[in-house]
Amino acid sequence: MKVLITGGSGFIGTNLVEDFLKKGISFLNVDWNPPLNHLHLPFWKDCDIMDKNALQEIFSSYQPTAVIHLAARTDTDIYELDGDLNEYIQNTEGTLHVLDCIRNTPSVERSIITSSMFVCKAGYLPKHDQDFEPFTLYGVSKVLTERYTREANLDCSWTIIRPQTIWGPYSLRYRDVMFKVMQKGLYFHPSKKDVYRAYGYVGNVVWQIQQILFSDKARVHQQVFYVGDEAVNLLEWVQCVSRKLTGKTVRVIPTYMVKGLAFTGDLLKRFNISFPITSTRFNSMTQDYLTPIEKSYKYLGRPPFSMEEGVKEIVGWYEAERKKAEPRVKKNIKVEEVSSAFS
Repeated sequence: MKVLITGGSGFIGTNLVEDFLKKGISFLNVDWNPPLNHLHLPFWKDCDIMDKNALQEIFSSYQPTAVIHLAARTDTDIYELDGDLNEYIQNTEGTLHVLDCIRNTPSVERSIITSSMFVCKAGYLPKHDQDFEPFTLYGVSKVLTERYTREANLDCSWTIIRPQTIWGPYSLRYRDVMFKVMQKGLYFHPSKKDVYRAYGYVGNVVWQIQQILFSDKARVHQQVFYVGDEAVNLLEWVQCVSRKLTGKTVRVIPTYMVKGLAFTGDLLKRFNISFPITSTRFNSMTQDYLTPIEKSYKYLGRPPFSMEEGVKEIVGWYEAERKKAEPRVKKNIKVEEVSSAFS
């Protein structure tokens, strides 16, 4: 098998590439960003999926037997559903380019196209695979990703995956925001009723992708799978991370106080001043967000990693990254400046 991965330099892609290297699976990472891990450089091809001709040249040259399309703009900052979809052109036109290249490359036998759980809003469980209720422009763009895939008339097997909120090593969002806030003792959790969220450890997502990749094609053809884990109690997950990271639990304070802090964060955001919490983050801390993951478990099996194992991995990675960023002291006592791999 020869696998072409678009977006292999991103968060999920980097973890997938690492696992492929361990298992000796042949692959090529096509991404306009260099890999997060320098050891992945020999397997990277610099290409923007918006450059259709360059992308087709890579497909024609590499002749993949499988394609995993991960490349996308993934932020959820725009909530106006009638906004300019060109903001997410990589997810719409870029996906069309990838689908065209798959169709024009006869060697491709199977493909996995990445959508998102955000094709449906919190509190809305879809009745079937084409039942959508997006709440952000990003979600709208991923609805189109799915529709384009269904309409592409691909000759190969295709499967759509909808990642949950994924966490794990190489997640720069957790590294740069949540973990730093926790270490400063500034993370406050609202004392609301239990909140359950569709969070998924990236190691389990990598495993699920490979279950699809190596399944009988007829079993996964035209299927849609949520990838990640069963819903977790958000506070339990937060406390598990905090204990491993800091040796302490986070502070739980009255919900109205957290809401007030979030309002302050909204005001500061208007002036481009960062603050640990905003209304968007407050809502995610106080609102259930579930996904119908049962089908994935039925078809693909129960993923191998527990929450505790995943937390151990992400905290271990974070600590290693912090050490990389710290100045090294040479034998002559002079300090050598060492830049972070992600600066």
